Formats: sequence, C-alpha cells, structure tokens
Amino acid sequence: MCAIAEPIMFSLYEKTPTLFLFEAGLNVCIAFEHCTQSIVRMPLDRRLSVTSLSGLEEWDEEFDLEDAVLFEIAWEVANKVGGIYTVIQTKARLTSEEWGENYFLVGPYTESNVRTQVELIEPTNPVLKRTIDKMNASGCKVYFGRWLIEGSPYVVLIDVGFTAWSLDRWKSELWDNCGIGVPWFDREANDAVLFGFLTAWLLGEYAAQCEDPPHILAHFHEWLAGVGLVLCRQRQLPVATIFTTHATLLGRYLCAGNVDFYNNLNEFNVDKEAGDRQIYHRYCMERAAARCAHVFTTVSQITALEAEALLKRKPDIVTPNGLNVKKFSAMHEFQNLHAQSKARIQEFIRGHFYGHLDFNLDKCLFLFIAGRYEFSNKGADIFLEALARLNYLLRVNHSEVTVIAFFIMPARTNNFNVETLKGQAVRKQLWDTAHTVKEKFGKKLYESLLGGQLPDMSKMLDKEDFTMMKRAIFGSQRQCQPPICTHNMLEDSTDPILTCIRRMGLFNSSADRVKVIFHPEFLSSTSPLLPMDYEEFVRGCHLGVFPSYYEPWGYTPAECTVMGIPSISTNLSGFGCFMEEHIADPSAYGIYILDRRYRSVDDSCNQLTSFLFQFCQQSRRQRIIQRNRTERLSDLLDWRYLGRYYISARHMALSKAFPDTYCYEPHDPTSTQGFRYPRPASVPPSPALSRHSSPHHSDAEEEDGERYDEDLEAEKDRINIRQPFTAPLRNKNSLPYSLPTSNSNSSSSPPSSLSSEKN
Repeated sequence: MCAIAEPIMFSLYEKTPTLFLFEAGLNVCIAFEHCTQSIVRMPLDRRLSVTSLSGLEEWDEEFDLEDAVLFEIAWEVANKVGGIYTVIQTKARLTSEEWGENYFLVGPYTESNVRTQVELIEPTNPVLKRTIDKMNASGCKVYFGRWLIEGSPYVVLIDVGFTAWSLDRWKSELWDNCGIGVPWFDREANDAVLFGFLTAWLLGEYAAQCEDPPHILAHFHEWLAGVGLVLCRQRQLPVATIFTTHATLLGRYLCAGNVDFYNNLNEFNVDKEAGDRQIYHRYCMERAAARCAHVFTTVSQITALEAEALLKRKPDIVTPNGLNVKKFSAMHEFQNLHAQSKARIQEFIRGHFYGHLDFNLDKCLFLFIAGRYEFSNKGADIFLEALARLNYLLRVNHSEVTVIAFFIMPARTNNFNVETLKGQAVRKQLWDTAHTVKEKFGKKLYESLLGGQLPDMSKMLDKEDFTMMKRAIFGSQRQCQPPICTHNMLEDSTDPILTCIRRMGLFNSSADRVKVIFHPEFLSSTSPLLPMDYEEFVRGCHLGVFPSYYEPWGYTPAECTVMGIPSISTNLSGFGCFMEEHIADPSAYGIYILDRRYRSVDDSCNQLTSFLFQFCQQSRRQRIIQRNRTERLSDLLDWRYLGRYYISARHMALSKAFPDTYCYEPHDPTSTQGFRYPRPASVPPSPALSRHSSPHHSDAEEEDGERYDEDLEAEKDRINIRQPFTAPLRNKNSLPYSLPTSNSNSSSSPPSSLSSEKN
C-alpha cells in the first residue's frame, strides 16, 4: 500500500468566494466552501528544482522497475488537439524503451482518430485485461490497442460520451468530496469530469485486480486529466502520482488580456481573476491536481515561476520538452533538403506574385511565424510592427534583398481566395507554354545538327510560337496588387492581422521590400495552393520568427533548430530561456533571443527589427555557416537527453509513494562539465554592435579571410555535449521496432559542404 501521511484539511482557498456565472440569462452560483475530506498528500521534498542539463547528477540506472507499471494520462493521447500531443507522441519511444510492456497511455476514444492511428488488439497484460473486462461489464466502453507511432506504445482509450449518464452523479460527488463545482454549460469541463472519474476507476480497478500489492505510477498531463489525480488521492489508492502543467490556465487568459503579466506575478488575486474570466471551476481542478500530486512538474523555468505564483506550489522538477532528432550521415544532406524545399516555396511565390514579380527570387528571404491564432500571445503584433520598420530600413538603404513573411495561423475561412488560385493557374499555364516552345525549339535544333549545320536562329521560332508566348504574357498581366490573404476570411474587417496590415500599409506593392502572405490554415501536402507539409515548409524557409509573450515551452523554434533553420525566440519562452542557459552566444548559433521581459514593447520591437535587418545583411555563405551551427544544437533537444528529467520525476514519485520499496535521493544541483556550447571560434571576440555576433561579414562568396573550419567547430561542439542517455531495456524482444545504436547519432561534416550548397 501507498505510504499515507495523516489526513489534512483540503481547501484551495482561505475564504469562501462565490462565483456568479452568467450563461443564457441564467445566474449559476457556485460556492466553494471549506471542507474536511479524506484527501491526503505526502510530505513534499522540494529540494530539487532543476532547469539545466548540467543540474542533474547521473542517477542509479539500476532503479528496479520490474514490479511497477506506468500509466500516462492525457486528453491528447491519440487525439491531436494541442501541443501536448507532440510531447507525448515524440516521448513515447524513449518511455517504451524504459518500461517495456508495463507502459500504458490513457486517453479519450475518438472514432475518427482511432481509425487512422490505433490498431485495436486484445490486452496483453492479464491484470489489465481483467480490469477492462470488468469496466466494460459495468457500463463503460474501454478499448485497448497500439498507437501507430514511433515506439508503438500500448493505449487504453475510454469512451467518455458513453458514460455521460453518470455526469450529474459524478459532479455531485466531486462537489461533496472536493468542493469543486462545475457548471452545466461548460462542455470541456464536463468532459474533464467524466474523463477524470473514468481514469480513477481504471486505476482503482487495476489495483484491485492485482494479486500482489501493486506499484502503480500515474502521470497526469494538464487540467483536463487532473480530476483523476485528485480522486486517486481522495480515495487513497496505492498510486504514485505526477502532475505536469504545460501552461497554466489562468496565465494564458491573463496574457491574452494585455496585462503586464510577468512583472506582476505575485500581485494577482488569483481567485478573483479566475472568477472574472468564468474559469474558476477549471482553475480549481488544475490547482487541486498540482497541490495533491506527489511530484509536480512543469516544462520550463519561466512556467515554474508562473505555476508557483498562480497554483501556489513550486514545481519539484522542470521537465523540458524534446524531439526525436534524426541525424544525417553528412552535414550537407540537410542543406540539400533546405534547397529542395526552398525551390518549392519559390514556385508558389512565382504564382502568387504573377504580374508583379519585379524582385530577384535568388535574393529573397523567407520568414515565417506559425501556431495558434493568438495575436498578442504569439507575438504576431510585434512581428508585424517590426516588418513595417524593416521595410523602411531596406528601402532607405536601397537593399536588393526582398523579405517574404508567411503567417501560418488557422482562422475562420470559407474557401481559398479566387485570385490566389488564379495565380497558381497562371503560373502553370506559363510553364506549359514555355515547355511547349522548348520542345519545338529542341526538335528543330536536333534536326539542324543532324544535317551538319549550325541552326539559323531566325528560323528556330515561327510566328505561331511568338503568338503563343505573347498570349501567355498578356494573360499574366495583373491590374490589382498581389493578395495578402490566401483564403476568404469570414471576419475580414475585424481580423487582427489584416487590420494591422491595413494600418501599416503593407500591401505587397512594388515599392515594398517586405511582402506579407497570410495563410489562415495549417499546411498540407494535399493543398491545391501550397502543397507542402509543415516540415517541408520549415526546411525551405530561412528564418522562423516567434516573438511570443506567452510561450511555456515553444515547439516551433525547437523544430526549426532540429531542422537547421535559425529562429527568433524570446526570454519569456521556455525554449528561449533554455537556450540562453546552455549556449554562451545563442545568436552565433542562429538562436536570437528577444528581450520581452525587461524592455518596453517599443524597445523590444526595435530589437526585433535589428535582428531582422542584420539577418538580411548576411551573405549566402554566412547563412550556410549559421545553418550548420544551428543544426548541431539539435542534440540539446533530443529526448535521449531531456527524457532523463521525466525519468527522474518518476523515480521521485515512486520513492515518495512507496518509501519501503523505492529509495531515491536527489543531488543538489552542481555545475558539471559539458552541456554548454562555447562561442564559435570563427566569431570575432568583440563583435560590432551592428553585426550582433553573426558570422564575420564577407562580401565575396569565396573569401578565405574568415576563420571558419566546419570540422573543427563540429568536433568542439560534440565534446561539449554528453553521449545520449540509453535507458536500460526491459522485455527487449517484445518491442515491435529495432533500436538505433549510439553511433547513429553521430554526424560528419565534409569540408566540401559549404561549396556544394545553395542559399
């Protein structure tokens, strides 16, 4: 059984606030009272709050997990509705290697997702089979299968809607036992209640079906799964619990309200702020889960500060998010992928700007911002303002560089823009015309050479050919400006991005050196407009710009780094803080960190403009060098490094819940050699202010004066990072995939990689 401390008085609030929720004229009063319940918690040892790779000592890899079973519970399991889906999907392979057949993901059953992502099978674990059979016999619908992703983890999927008949009873129980009331009209919160009670039922039934005292570890992600954790503690189940918040509910709402959030973290009246935004019941679920968990974690240092202020508990450990990094055998391979994807984007640009293609595509830089359509939180507002200032700088300096900025943010639309589709049709027609003329020209040239004569150029093209080409040219003329938006917006007049563009006058005119394209839909390889998936598109761009005000981690700049694409992040994002901590000079490696915490909005905008202008001044050679450096940072973001934080959190939870069986003593953070990238040797030690640590300027592509040795730099960087962690495998033969060797992560950098690449 779980070691239980004495029962405590469970109350999230010092007073009895009353929340009035208004919906359809109804006044729903929810009173949160002090209640003495059987909710218990372990004494929390908060000595370990680590945010850097160098902070964790090597723990004992002999930690015995043979008698333990891990359930990882999230609403995003086999259900792509947010960024947590990426976390769980990419982490599954490493966790499966560690836990083998004793690792189960738990999520909601969604018919459309199961058809394409899950292979339904019979449970292989006899205890879990008895548990699922018992629940199905009691009026539930629980499915078991393999999630068809890397690692092929087992999944337990619960049909939440099938047990909706129990909602009122369970909401009443949640109120009676925990003092958390949920209004009837909040469907998402109702789903959270159903999912929470069903997961607690699953864990309790599993514990009851075990013949020996079980060692169950349950890891809950976000508030949607938090009710299950609270119920586990309230029912005193023998379950070690972990709760991870990837972003606090209240923090996201406050930042969306244009408040000075980070400089006033400790000043907010959290109960009032949550009540004013009608999310008090959701906030209660989140805060209760954070307070009741054996181990509380979050994804970044900046979110740890936020959680401590809003949820009133300091995270025990920070667990940064990683990715499964694919390393190439030669450095130039990812550069070739960049050139190929860039060529496809250029084809789209030729069609989109037909009739106004008065700029050199070889001197064109592609910038992009992508993510949820949160205009202020994601920094779209400051990015647009910086683009307007960049446009002025490029024009007054008579720059030959043209910047095309893509906004990939899904919004409400009803179809593609006709003018945009017409542009791609015109481009294809011009291509077909050129191809036809080329075929006729080539045939005549071939026949002339066969006759032993040089061709008469005046007879190579006849009148019909010229007529065809003139018709194509006349058909490609355009009277209007190239469109800003690729789709028909349902709320065109009030859309934040379009309104801001109108205010600043960025209309893609011939005089503008900065062009803007708003694509209000996620990218897809089946799109008739821009047939590229997101990964291909990112590889083809030159710079990702993510000046977010609220970004607990930031997968978009992390994905850029893994693909060797420089990016701009902020010191308010988890990714930005992580990189600042581990790299001596982030900008030299293509990671530009924008200060949005200690500067005014105008100063931050000026700094962003400076970053963009400096990037535009780089030569092709400098961009290639920078991409090589950026790609080498991908080791820092590999789950084989960052997964050890989750491993540590799980060991900590087991030792707290089952102290007689497990023992884990965390070390105090100490500085360890490795994990901090030095300043590249080829960067001047005292860079000029205008260059901002970018590689030394070189006008000539073949200039030899630059002190740059790709092989030497790559070797130094590899020395500054440890070999990837390999978890001890259990039931190795049962894994449905082959495991990579440690040598597969190494990359070589041939000296010819620079000369063989394109921009």
